[in-house]
Amino acid sequence: MINSILFQIVDVTAIRPTGEIALGQLSWTVCEGEVWAIVGGVGAGKTSLTEVLLGRLRVADGTVDWPLIDRLRANGRTINWPFEIIGRVAFKEDSRLFSYGKHYYQQRFNFIEPEDDLTLDQFLHSGMRASEGDLAAVTTRLGLSDLRSLSFIKLSNGQTRRARIARALLSKPELLILDEPFVGLDAYGRREVSAMLRQLVHEGVRLILIVAADAIPDFVTHVLELTERRVTFAGPRSHFHAAIAQAPYAKSSATQSSATPVIEMRDVNVTHGGKPILRDITWTVRQGERWAVLGPNGSGKTTLLSLICGDHPQAYGNDISIFGRRRGSGESIWDVKRRIGLVSPEMHLYFSEPLTADRAASTGFFDTLVPRPTTAEQDAAIRSLFDYFHVAELANRWFAQLSTGQQRIVLLIRSLVKDPPILILDEPFQTLDSATVERARSWIDERIANDRTVLFVTHNEAELPRTVTRRFRLDQGRAVEMT
Repeated sequence: MINSILFQIVDVTAIRPTGEIALGQLSWTVCEGEVWAIVGGVGAGKTSLTEVLLGRLRVADGTVDWPLIDRLRANGRTINWPFEIIGRVAFKEDSRLFSYGKHYYQQRFNFIEPEDDLTLDQFLHSGMRASEGDLAAVTTRLGLSDLRSLSFIKLSNGQTRRARIARALLSKPELLILDEPFVGLDAYGRREVSAMLRQLVHEGVRLILIVAADAIPDFVTHVLELTERRVTFAGPRSHFHAAIAQAPYAKSSATQSSATPVIEMRDVNVTHGGKPILRDITWTVRQGERWAVLGPNGSGKTTLLSLICGDHPQAYGNDISIFGRRRGSGESIWDVKRRIGLVSPEMHLYFSEPLTADRAASTGFFDTLVPRPTTAEQDAAIRSLFDYFHVAELANRWFAQLSTGQQRIVLLIRSLVKDPPILILDEPFQTLDSATVERARSWIDERIANDRTVLFVTHNEAELPRTVTRRFRLDQGRAVEMT
């Protein structure tokens, strides 16, 4: 029945501003009462499809019809463009309220000038007509009530995701699109958000999710699968059978190594605003060891890594040594970073320079977010990694125009280019498809030299490469496992 249709896409070919085809001959119909999950590999066209729905990507051929908008207009609503009734939570914060490009990465651990500060409460209130009751209900549902006075820049990756979902809900959209809503959340957080979304669906919220094929919530009714910018499946979830490859990992008993310590922490404590973030952490990491750093959101993992990388000012008031040199003994932050490779969700948010993909990757040689001249040898290393990860065709494209998954691959390459003595991989597989994850695992297991040290942060131990055999687990700022 035509009145039940929300939107209908028929044989659409969409074109990027560069003239490149973003989607080819795509057809898709969504009706009232359906909850769709969009799945597909890196570069499959998932983000481009949402841009078509928003009316922000040029349709060169085919049609996009919106019976929902026609019905709303018939009831007196003034609607000029689809994005006026759609709420979308993308991977990066894209509102005008906050820009990571106006801040530097270390600022999230330091004092912020009052004129530069934006609290979570201000972020949620700004431009919203929602009542205080609505705001209180949404923040309670998403576990944000106690964080409303905090600076937005100081929220963890998972907290930021929940905050942006909350803001989208407060705008009361006719259709809500959530791009990877479970990324950055621990198991408890995923269950909480899934339960919240299920309740929203029950309350009549029209919802579309972009998720991994192995993370489709049970309340989803239909699945749209994209492969190389074309539809390869569209239908009921019960008919969709995704083959998910889960590589086994070896979990061996830890043995005391005689290798040289590269990270030493002794009775480390970190507080913020009088609240303890890390408590009495004593930890030694030796050359060549491969550690999983585990723990729920808010357990202190990001702070722990910031101490190692020299980004946190309290590193200098604690007993911390990196490569045998105590922090605060005269080395600069760049002396520390020169021997560390890092990829993290937070770093991704701050990467806003206008660079091509290969130049973005090249900044890993210099531990900056801006480009510098590279040698022929360095350029060859970049090309080799782009070839290995099957993204050579992206090298000259603008980083900002890549999909989230493609950007994540580029930043993973950035962490690998200089073959660092310490490699810190903080949720490195977020938004990546299974084939790319397997290639990354193989690189870590087979191509990183045995004398290189790896710290791998994840909420999902099934992601771990087989050579990551040791565990360091945090909970509420304390070390609760070290094996």
